[in-house]
Amino acid sequence: MASGLDPVPLALTRQKTDPAWKHCQMYKSGDKVQLKCLYCGKLFKGGGIHRIKEHLAGHKGNASTCLRTPADVRQQMQQSLDGVVAKRRRKQKIDEVISTINPQTSNEEIDTFAAQSDANGKASSPIRVAELDFVEVHSESADPNLNSYINQEGGVNKSGVRRKRARGKSIPATPEGVHLSGMALSMKRVNSHIDTAVGRFLYDIGASLNAVNSVYFQPMFDAIASGGPDVLPSTYNDLRGPILKSVLEEVKNDATKHTAAWGRTGCSLMVEQLNTEMGRTFLSFFVYSPEGTVFLKSVDATDFVHSSDILVEVLKQVVEEVGVKNVLQVITRGEEQYMVAGKNLMDIFPTLYWSPCAAECIDLILKDFENLEWISAVIEQARSITRFIYNHAVVLNLLRRYAHGNDLIEIAGSRSATNFATLKRMVDLKPNLLAMVTSQEWVDCPYAKKQEGLELLDYANNESFWSSCNLITRLTSSLMRLLKIVSCGKRPALGYVYAGMYKAKEAIKKELLKREDYVAYWDIIDHRWERHWSLPLHAAGFYLNPKFFYSIEGDIPSEIISGMFDCIERLVADTKVQDKIIKEINLYKSSAGDLGRKMAIRARESILPAEWWSTYGGGCPNLMRLATRILSQTCCAIGSKRNLISLDQIHESRNCLEHQRLSDLVYVHHNLQLRKVDNVGGSPMDPISFESRNLVEDWIVGKDLSVEEYSSSDWMVLDPPSVSPPLLGAATGETEDLDTGFNDLEILNRLKDGEDDNVEDNAAN
Repeated sequence: MASGLDPVPLALTRQKTDPAWKHCQMYKSGDKVQLKCLYCGKLFKGGGIHRIKEHLAGHKGNASTCLRTPADVRQQMQQSLDGVVAKRRRKQKIDEVISTINPQTSNEEIDTFAAQSDANGKASSPIRVAELDFVEVHSESADPNLNSYINQEGGVNKSGVRRKRARGKSIPATPEGVHLSGMALSMKRVNSHIDTAVGRFLYDIGASLNAVNSVYFQPMFDAIASGGPDVLPSTYNDLRGPILKSVLEEVKNDATKHTAAWGRTGCSLMVEQLNTEMGRTFLSFFVYSPEGTVFLKSVDATDFVHSSDILVEVLKQVVEEVGVKNVLQVITRGEEQYMVAGKNLMDIFPTLYWSPCAAECIDLILKDFENLEWISAVIEQARSITRFIYNHAVVLNLLRRYAHGNDLIEIAGSRSATNFATLKRMVDLKPNLLAMVTSQEWVDCPYAKKQEGLELLDYANNESFWSSCNLITRLTSSLMRLLKIVSCGKRPALGYVYAGMYKAKEAIKKELLKREDYVAYWDIIDHRWERHWSLPLHAAGFYLNPKFFYSIEGDIPSEIISGMFDCIERLVADTKVQDKIIKEINLYKSSAGDLGRKMAIRARESILPAEWWSTYGGGCPNLMRLATRILSQTCCAIGSKRNLISLDQIHESRNCLEHQRLSDLVYVHHNLQLRKVDNVGGSPMDPISFESRNLVEDWIVGKDLSVEEYSSSDWMVLDPPSVSPPLLGAATGETEDLDTGFNDLEILNRLKDGEDDNVEDNAAN
């Protein structure tokens, strides 16, 4: 659509402060300027930035609605539009005030306008002016002094907004009048005062600045504001006593709602191993169900973490605590002692499975890929680019302007995932990086003449480097997608993991073509994933997911059917019910009854598989119950994102009362953190922040780099990262494109080089 236009990289200058500028691209066609939506690609030949904003906000009338705008961006645009309306109304109120001014004072010389308030914000003296010029002042540039609204000469203010003059008039000193002027003009001053107080508090206690991204931060502000001027701060003893008790009861009541669903959908017991700075090892136990994840407790396992015999006893105790009938699987790490303990646990409880953590396994596969010599070399070249950019404020500011607020570095859940996510981000931002290094701004930048700057220019124009980055991205994109699927706490992942790994191997095969090339990567996958291929739950999850089941061409592989049969025998104790399920499977195969309705066929793609069964599986009640329980499970043992409260404190506490209090505090902390899975908020993490160091250190710090080498860099001139940068590319679901055929026998049978002389012929047939 934009062909024939000369693209102009959009630099967010001071004149372009409207938030909508970050979500569109400017083009020139002759003397005319046109704007293009970054999400749907629609080109606007007129209407300016306001029309783009209405387009992003979903307003019909002046512009069509953008269907690909992220929800947070749409909300931001709506708030901006609401702000414009509020300013217009405020201006109308000001005009109304002017119209009520006493005309008898029009010829008098009156003192300059001054708004004086007492401690409660009430006017203490009349407000009179000789000449008032009321202007619309944007909050971003408002002067904290009330004289921002006053100018003896009239005309146009600094931002180019024409002012309205009212000579020789006075404004009554009413509380409404003070609110009309004082609140509108001192917004930034008030916010600055509050922000400084918040900052001073966090700096004093040494808390993580990421605390402001908590979903409870704004509610805390709202609660304090609702208390009025007489509100008193919480005391130390209040927080350790009645407040903790109140929140503990709240969290326990919330957990009780989850436990009520365990009998209906089943649940997965997740065991996460945490190693502390003091060298101790703790096991944290979580319970997952579609209702959410609940933290149970942490156990000091320092003395027995390598003993499978003791591990199985600990696991047995927790399973009995949750309820043997409720637990379908226990998920742990994949080390030998956990595997032995897991198999012994299956012998003790014949109605559950042990599973190694799928997220950990995929991350190990990515790490093995990363260690391949050619991939490691490309990653190191890419890091040389980001190390230079992220250690110079001027260069980083320039990049973020040309990248529309996006960073080159993308933070993921682990170091290996971050490496491949960042390579993908760099490929997506290649045009922006090229535009930056070929701009006049870069030519004039003193860093462009430095050795690192010249190397940046070389890499930006090195097609061989970008071709390698593209290839790595294509080889790993399906694995990265699968990692997101299994790590997501919102969607039960068990019904997707088998198909996801199939697609990962298929993508590698299609990319490399030659068997001797792609089988090397398959061997890496099979080495790490072997235990998962043989898991009956994964096979049954694939079989019972209608999205995949009905997309298979030909016969279903025997190992998938065997996995389904194994789950029936293990998870259903009653043999009569087992026989009924086998009969109902035939109804599932033939899409009999409600399973074959047009609504049900459409819903295979649009709703979760467990929900599909509960909606349309009434004709197969026994199979429906089993399918719902299997498809409601996760594949990941990682229950929490971070642990801010030191578990070492509990271990070191020898007082029984304090030990119990700290244990309850950890319980509250974990479960409040788990609530965020369904309510993620806050700004994205800055790659150079201290909190990100464990994931991105290799991308922002050189191996032999000392801070003194960059002593000339000044963080104070660094522009803050964009709060909600535009997404790169069209947003698609993580499980889309997983249903396009499962007929490659070489993948399904996991054949390796030398196992079958006719493998290529069989795959072709």
